[in-house]
This record gives sequence, structure tokens and C-alpha cells, in this order.
Amino acid sequence: MRSLLKLFFPDQCQACDALLSRGETLLCTACRHNLPVNHLHHTTYNPIKKVLYGRVSLELATSLFYFDKKSGVQQLIHNLKYRNQEQISVFLGDWLGAELAQAEAYQALDVVVPVPLHASRLKERGYNQVAGFGERIAKALQIDYNDRVLYRKKATKTQVFTNRGGRSTEVIDSFGITEDQSLKNKHILLVDDLITTGGTLEGCALALNGIEGIKISVAVMAIAN
Repeated sequence: MRSLLKLFFPDQCQACDALLSRGETLLCTACRHNLPVNHLHHTTYNPIKKVLYGRVSLELATSLFYFDKKSGVQQLIHNLKYRNQEQISVFLGDWLGAELAQAEAYQALDVVVPVPLHASRLKERGYNQVAGFGERIAKALQIDYNDRVLYRKKATKTQVFTNRGGRSTEVIDSFGITEDQSLKNKHILLVDDLITTGGTLEGCALALNGIEGIKISVAVMAIAN
């Protein structure tokens, strides 16, 4: 039955829509090799820390891709968020998780915490697009995954096409924590899909800073170029 379905509805690359060949999963071989992977966990230049400088104190920060409008990375994240392609989250988590498992600095992490969706957005979409990403990174690093401590107090508009100077105070003030004991003195890896203005991560970090003795690092699928 599966082979018959593939005959009439063949799988397509999630970044360019090319038909996938045998052995390819989610991405065609060309996209797998040509997407703008940035390896920030192996470089001294760190644009994530630059975006959040003076706003959030970060230990480590990394990303899988650079993000440009009308690019394969944009299509990949769009499919994840708006076309029910939840498996992309797991795929990207496995990709980045395998790399971080080989990066010495990331062995000091204790727990992965995903940026949460507001309850109304979660009901509408049916899943948090960064959940699989965070879970697979946690598995690769053999550390805990906690999606309960951080919550979103109100739904806010997307920041994807906002410039970095235009971050919204509404977004920054929209996060809270459910408790402050289980993560006390822990090194948290905060994960999200895309960083543009940095407002979402800033808001999450400000909320998490209510927990005694924590350290915060960040891993995202992509950072706006």
C-alpha cells in the first residue's frame, strides 16, 4: 500500500519541492549539501550573541542554518510551521544534535527547554514546531528535556519579517515560568526555530532568570542573515 501511495503521491524535498529519490528523506541530496549550514558551535564569530548582546547573558549559542527570504530554509521552516510537516522538527534536531554531541562545550548542558506556544496557537497547529527539535537534541546529548517550566502568557504576532531594532515589548513580556526549583543551578539550552529580532528568546530568558543559579545557552534551527 505504501509503495502504491508513493507511486501516485511521491515524496518531495521540503526545501525545493524536487521529487525525492530512493534513500532520500525530507531533503534531496542537493539541498542537504547546499543549504547554508553555519556551524556556529565551531566558530568564534557568533551572530546570535551579537543580536542578544546587552539583553541576554548567554554561555553558548548555535544555529543550524542561515535564513534568507525566498530561500530553501524559509520553505523548510514554513512547511514545518504551516503545512503540518512536524517530522522536519525531528529531522533537524537529529542533524544538529549529532553535531553538538561532538562539541566539547555542549557537554556541560543539563536540560533542553523549548520556546513554548500559547495554548490557542498550540490548539490551532496541533504541535509545537520546536518540540521534536529539542527532544532529539536532548537525546543526542543524553540530558533532560523539560517543556513544562516555561509558558506563554499571551499569543503574539510572528517576528519573522521584523527588523532587529523593532523587537516587540509585547513579545518580550509574554513569557512566564510555572516553578523555580527543578531547574535551580542548571545549565539550560533554550531552543527555537528562528531568531530575527531576538525578542522571543529575550522574553524566555528574562522569565527563566527567575530561577536561582541558572545558565542559559541557545540553539535555533536558523538565524536571519
